[in-house]
Amino acid sequence: MEAKPEPLEAERQATAEASALEARYGAASPHEIIAQSVEHFGVGGIATVSSFGADSAVLLHMVSQIDRDLPVLFLDTGKHFGETLEYRDALVADFGLRDIRILTPQDVLLSAQDPDGTLHQRDTDACCEIRKVEPLARGVEPFRAWFTGRKRFQAVTRSQLAAFETVGARLRINPLARWSTSDLADYMRSHALRENPLVAYGYLSIGCFPCTQPVKPGEDARSGRWAGQAKVECGIHLTGLDRSLNAAGH
Repeated sequence: MEAKPEPLEAERQATAEASALEARYGAASPHEIIAQSVEHFGVGGIATVSSFGADSAVLLHMVSQIDRDLPVLFLDTGKHFGETLEYRDALVADFGLRDIRILTPQDVLLSAQDPDGTLHQRDTDACCEIRKVEPLARGVEPFRAWFTGRKRFQAVTRSQLAAFETVGARLRINPLARWSTSDLADYMRSHALRENPLVAYGYLSIGCFPCTQPVKPGEDARSGRWAGQAKVECGIHLTGLDRSLNAAGH
């Protein structure tokens, strides 16, 4: 049996792999990025993470055209809008997706840190850690890479987003990184994709209901998340996920 590389060596290998893939496919179409990534990482090596949010239909539709059996990971935080859960089920049926994996917080962590469900009122970072970051770390652990629906236009923190990046020894792939709101709208329209019903009410980035508000005119798409706070990311796309994977020995 081939020995696994040491953690630092594995991270160096992942960085080199991401750089090579970015150089070759970083400017390619989303469809090509997805197709080449699925071929590169193989069956069981790659998944997609979806919030089933404002424009999640685009990436999921593309994935369904390439491989309907690709695992789709969904974080069920226990605090989603009902519309999001209904939208999830509708898109799964629309696209014939066959491997939906629901990731939930650990009961022991909820009991210890958020027994009454109000942690978000006191510490949003801690709430995201137990309801999103830790569950996603468990969810992606079996895979070498995963897709996300992140785009550069969504926030200043994503303005330089690459198609291929690393999280420790794994790769995170953003096929839609270079797409604009117009690109998304055109794709939704041309393929007659259903929209999350909350978008009609001004929710352009949709997370948990206690921490999500409609976006005000002129603000970026993620300004309705944790409004009034310096927080702009839940942590699953920052170093918190890497730390959670490492803490679990993954």
